[in-house]
Amino acid sequence: MRKKYSLALLSLLFALGVVQTLANAAGEQSSDPPLYKRLGGIYPIASVVDDFVERLLVNDTLNANPAIDAARHTVPKPGLKYLVTAFVAKATGGPEQYAGRTMKASHADLNITNEEWAASMVDFDATLDKFEVPDKERMELIALLESTKGDIVTKVD
Repeated sequence: MRKKYSLALLSLLFALGVVQTLANAAGEQSSDPPLYKRLGGIYPIASVVDDFVERLLVNDTLNANPAIDAARHTVPKPGLKYLVTAFVAKATGGPEQYAGRTMKASHADLNITNEEWAASMVDFDATLDKFEVPDKERMELIALLESTKGDIVTKVD
């Protein structure tokens, strides 16, 4: 069964400045173009974010968490998609500016568990599959997300 991400978890996944730091460091160590360019720029990134957010909305594991469910109803979907798109674009080396909260601040009261994190990663992988993201870029994106886990998972299962 496919697991879906929640809006709250998604905003956390893309809000932490540490992701930008890692993306910058990766760009400095490689002669490859920035991940942003290898992903195709803002339009493909926005398409991936759109699919991912839609998966979050129907994730049964995440919806079972009352804090995540409540947060989902306070964040307008178009605004979240905009902020997440801007964050991913910036974190992958693009010119967009991100003005949202940090992951830690965005998810502080959500009591996210390791199980919920795992459910979100399954869905992220499904989104990457849908858009046929190449292995190298897929691994870089997953590494960026994994670097934020400590600020997202706040409740021990």
